[in-house]
Amino acid sequence: MKADLHVHSYYSDGSDSVASILQKAAQANVTHISFVDHDTIAGWEEIHSESKAVDIIAIPGIEISAYDFKRNRKVHVLGYNFHRDAVHIQSICQPLLERRHAQSLWQIKQLKLAGYSLDTDRIIESAKHSGTVYKQHIMKELTEQPFTSAAYQKLYKDLFKGHGVAAGDIEYIDVFDAVRAIKLDGGLAVVAHPGQLDSYDLIPELVEVGLDGIERNHFDHTAEDISRVEELAEKYQLVMTGGTDFHGAFGSDIAVGDIVSPSCTTVKV
Repeated sequence: MKADLHVHSYYSDGSDSVASILQKAAQANVTHISFVDHDTIAGWEEIHSESKAVDIIAIPGIEISAYDFKRNRKVHVLGYNFHRDAVHIQSICQPLLERRHAQSLWQIKQLKLAGYSLDTDRIIESAKHSGTVYKQHIMKELTEQPFTSAAYQKLYKDLFKGHGVAAGDIEYIDVFDAVRAIKLDGGLAVVAHPGQLDSYDLIPELVEVGLDGIERNHFDHTAEDISRVEELAEKYQLVMTGGTDFHGAFGSDIAVGDIVSPSCTTVKV
């Protein structure tokens, strides 16, 4: 089994189509894949259909943008193999998508006021599959520099972080509500890349509401992160997952299947 359980498509903030990602996965001999587009399951029907064409098992997935209000920091929660209708997940994520889209339109307006030339209609069109505009779609309109370049990263930080003209964030979902929703929909709840967002202290508390696992293998994780994940997984009997966090041209320079889930991970399909 070769499972990449963390990929993003054009149904959220990834640049690539489902079909394109699956072709890359097949070329990399990936046997199992999970598209965990942010706060949406809109792509599932296409994912389910296209995965059969390349003989890859697709596991329903999502990455919920949540918040640890106790420690005042973001935390992402991966959900796997939930009921197809995902009633509880969708009920908490739909308002989040609406807030994100409204925030992006506000950011476009602020950038225009600051003198940047932006075609709002073109940006919305580039996000037609997700139905939600992300900062990546705005950046695509602002620069032709690749995501990994110093110029891109500087522009992004100057505009969207700190005192940038388009800085600001939306209200996220309480992390405990995110885990509960995944569990109510019959899914497996996993804390994403805890090393990236420093989510370690939160994990014992989430175990009490049904947390099932922790993401171990991620490009942002150091050897120390991996060790900490393994210790927590053993202590609380949690599964460990992993994947590339692939975003295509909208993310780090990594190919589908370059990072996979630990061999001990089992996800029922």
